[in-house]
Amino acid sequence: MPDHEITLNEAESDLLERVRQQQGLASIQQAAEWLAKSRLRKQTRQISGRGRALYPVERKQS
Repeated sequence: MPDHEITLNEAESDLLERVRQQQGLASIQQAAEWLAKSRLRKQTRQISGRGRALYPVERKQS
């Protein structure tokens, strides 16, 4: 996987450090990757409709 360098401010570094600790990861880089992959999975589920209840919609007759 290609490496990309991202400059973080103090608040972003703190957030990644909290994620790193919560997920038991070894580095902030792993925490950033975990967050990106997590977001991609969530968006993929939303786009594909997985996890949604499918039911017929009844329209009211006027």
